Amino acid sequence: MRTHTCGALRSKHVGENVVLCGWLHTRRDLGGLLFLDLRDHYGITQIVIRPEAGLDLAHTPKETVLQVEGRVLARSPETVNALLETGEVEVEAAQVSVLGTSGQLPFTIFPDEDAPEETRLRYRFLDLRRARMHENIVLRSKVISSIRERMRSHNFLEIQTPTLTASSPEGARDYLVPSRLHAGKFYALPQAPQQFKQLLMVAGFDRYFQIAACYRDEDARADRSPGEFYQLDLEMSFVQQEDVFEVVEDVLHGLFTELRPEWRSSAPPFERVPYERAMERYGTDKPDLRIPLEMRDATELLAASGVKALTGGHVSAMRLPNPDLSRADIDRLDVFARDQGAAGLAWFVVEPNRCLRGPLARHMDQDVQESLVSALAAAEGDMLLMIADPQRREAQKMMGTLRVHVGESLGLVEAESYRFCWVVDFPMYELDPATGEVAFSHNPFSMPQGGLEALDTSDPLSIKAFQYDIVCNGYELSSGAIRNHRPDILYRAFEIAGYSRAEVDARFGALGRAFRAGAPPHGGIAPGIDRIVMLVANEPNIREIIAFPMNQRAQDVMMGAPAMVKEERLQELNLRLMRPPETSDDEHAQSDS
Repeated sequence: MRTHTCGALRSKHVGENVVLCGWLHTRRDLGGLLFLDLRDHYGITQIVIRPEAGLDLAHTPKETVLQVEGRVLARSPETVNALLETGEVEVEAAQVSVLGTSGQLPFTIFPDEDAPEETRLRYRFLDLRRARMHENIVLRSKVISSIRERMRSHNFLEIQTPTLTASSPEGARDYLVPSRLHAGKFYALPQAPQQFKQLLMVAGFDRYFQIAACYRDEDARADRSPGEFYQLDLEMSFVQQEDVFEVVEDVLHGLFTELRPEWRSSAPPFERVPYERAMERYGTDKPDLRIPLEMRDATELLAASGVKALTGGHVSAMRLPNPDLSRADIDRLDVFARDQGAAGLAWFVVEPNRCLRGPLARHMDQDVQESLVSALAAAEGDMLLMIADPQRREAQKMMGTLRVHVGESLGLVEAESYRFCWVVDFPMYELDPATGEVAFSHNPFSMPQGGLEALDTSDPLSIKAFQYDIVCNGYELSSGAIRNHRPDILYRAFEIAGYSRAEVDARFGALGRAFRAGAPPHGGIAPGIDRIVMLVANEPNIREIIAFPMNQRAQDVMMGAPAMVKEERLQELNLRLMRPPETSDDEHAQSDS
């Protein structure tokens, strides 16, 4: 139906007769001489229609699909459009056929009109015609292609794993699929191919990867799409932690420098930040290293200060280098801190004599003031901010949130850069806040540092795991671990978390049997494709880089999912539902159609 695409014609094609197909992008009528921009996936070509051609397109709606036959002409120098790759030529139309007429649209494609997100998602097929969205989906394809090439260059084998499997404790709710053949039983859509990829290592494939679809029933966020997401899932045999890091650093650094070459990107090896230091210095295990501010624990320095607001709990402090803040600015920071749950924000300004000025300074001895200035490496004119809380983690988290807020509001965030780091040495266990019992803090299949001896002799809350996160610009791209490949360590690790041997065998029987058949040491990680594309595209919301995302309530408003199903379908699956009382039979039948 076409000889060329709308992005293909150049000066070398002048004089040729061509056939183009595409959407009517825009139209300009210059006293009977009609100019059309014809758009397809590849670009835009200008079409000129002269009065003598006898083609009436003056009232053809934009976004109508056209087929244009004509001759390629060179544009005059003053009409060349340098913004278009086809800007040196135009096509003089001899024949135009309408292939698909467009009706009234809910929003314009060009110019790009703001529209509510729900409208954009309902008419996503139109939203994806817009240049920014179209480029984002093309970029996503380039990201995945680049990843595949780089993984193969490291001798990884692409293998697909099942998407109907058994439930696994990955930290979120499963999506369950009822079985028609096995009444009362359910499959689970995988939250991750965790067990399968470990079994592939036991099977001897050495290096595995896939672009894996994963499913978690969790709430939406700007950096997390509800329901379905994709990740670069990989696993390696006979490796230690640094071996995994080396591969991932090469893949990510190469990918980001290839697709965003004008930005700075951390060069391997990426910085390693132990979990405890991340919490103390940044108040989060997802630190944004573009912000040149670090926190310090000032609890001991202030323990005997006599300042009631800063004693009896834990204090997190941060230095702002010569910030030039007004009292109104400081008051706004105090309001922000209180909004995060803080009792208040203590602030001090460093005076020329290394003394501190501020509402609480007069209650503080000179030696305490000087110790604070020294500990925080503060200079004259710097400001010291402090948040106190009975719980150390809470003080750190609140100050960490304030750190990001201050960095952004003062313009301290390093522009056009990707700052990667590894957060390492995560705790193996934590106390479940609901029950007070010991529970896994991260991936339950991780190898504890110190092995079986640590599990048998150490306080569970003191045990660290060979677990790690890859973080970029404050976003966690993935968690990974060196796996627990020994049955004795596996059973003991789960026993501490409250699982009996019988429960482990029932839930992870295949893994236990595999480990007893000779399992190699192995480890892996699974960076999120969606977040990678979001960062490369410099988009603030993950839904902008997914072709057909759900809304924040995990609904596909375009296709009408989730939907009710007819009673006979439920009977086939041996299911009975407690239907919402407001759902009528008519709505039920319609939603299933």
